[in-house]
Amino acid sequence: MLTITFYIFIGVVAIQLFYYIGIFGKFAFAKAQKNSLKRIPVSVIVCAKNEAENVARFVPMLAEQDYPDFEIVLIDDASSDDTLDLFEAFEKQYSNVKLVKVKNNEAFWGNKKFALTLGIKAAKYEYLLFTDADCHPVSNQWIKEMSSNFTLNKTIVLGYGAYEKIPNSILNKLIRFETMLTAVQYFSWAKAGKPYMGVGRNLAYKREEFFKVNGFIDHMKIRSGDDDLFINQAADRKNTTISFSPQSFTYSEPKKTFKDWFTQKRRHVSTAGHYKFSDKLQLGAFYTTQLLFVLLPIVLLSFMHQWIIVLALIGFRYLFAWITLGFAAGKLKEKDVIYWFPFIEIVLIFTQLNVFFSNIFSKPVHWK
Repeated sequence: MLTITFYIFIGVVAIQLFYYIGIFGKFAFAKAQKNSLKRIPVSVIVCAKNEAENVARFVPMLAEQDYPDFEIVLIDDASSDDTLDLFEAFEKQYSNVKLVKVKNNEAFWGNKKFALTLGIKAAKYEYLLFTDADCHPVSNQWIKEMSSNFTLNKTIVLGYGAYEKIPNSILNKLIRFETMLTAVQYFSWAKAGKPYMGVGRNLAYKREEFFKVNGFIDHMKIRSGDDDLFINQAADRKNTTISFSPQSFTYSEPKKTFKDWFTQKRRHVSTAGHYKFSDKLQLGAFYTTQLLFVLLPIVLLSFMHQWIIVLALIGFRYLFAWITLGFAAGKLKEKDVIYWFPFIEIVLIFTQLNVFFSNIFSKPVHWK
């Protein structure tokens, strides 16, 4: 039995190395991006529901973008706070702001995808750039950097939506490590020709891509997934590219408690259950082998079975994972989380396992 476990462990390490070197290395070791300015008109789309405090801070940052031709489409998704009042004030203050007001109806009550669909249809320009109401661009070059990745064939651009740093917070490092790892995965698979997701905090595509798949119609009843389910359906090796230049990042305020973050993760994981089978398979293989990489050595080392080889394989895997993620973290300006890699990875593995079982026994709440 121990011999079988030992060979399974070797297989687990081989699969993990395939991911970290063969797949994630495509992004981690990629050259820095140098794109030329595209002077294409862009519609920046922001959907907000009861986000008055955030839009008051962040919409002016969007209005100050250094870009020759853009509009800001502000969608009020039937807010009950002061969001609509602020949007109306912005519409008067900035000449390039367009306001879309959404009223709840019985068929699409509180559905963000319905609100976004109205905003996409109302947009003046064909090239659309999305961010969330609680996000802000890292610089006034955001539109310029994201739009520079568009070409005649590349009509979907996946960007990086980071979280702000909170000093001396282990939870914050955990959140940012997971966000970085997720970005490494979807960036790497996009470079490998199999894009499977993107984040609505920083995402761009040409409007024709939206209508090619009939918008969100195939997953309208799923409350989440206006970003990743759409990309999972619409993106392919020919039409998708990535943007990872530092000035193209957006930042959001992270969750402050483990409970809130855990709830957020439950929603994200439940949405991933609607991905294409091949994408669920590759994600499942990665996370399963991650878990087995932690559990199997405990069994083998407890009985001192081939302990020298087991320790060597552990070190070998950690070395290459650390190197790959270190280069990737450098690109995404998240280097400080890498120092905590072994500890954070183990916590994240068992958090993922907890999320998986929690979602089996109860459905997560989607309020947006």
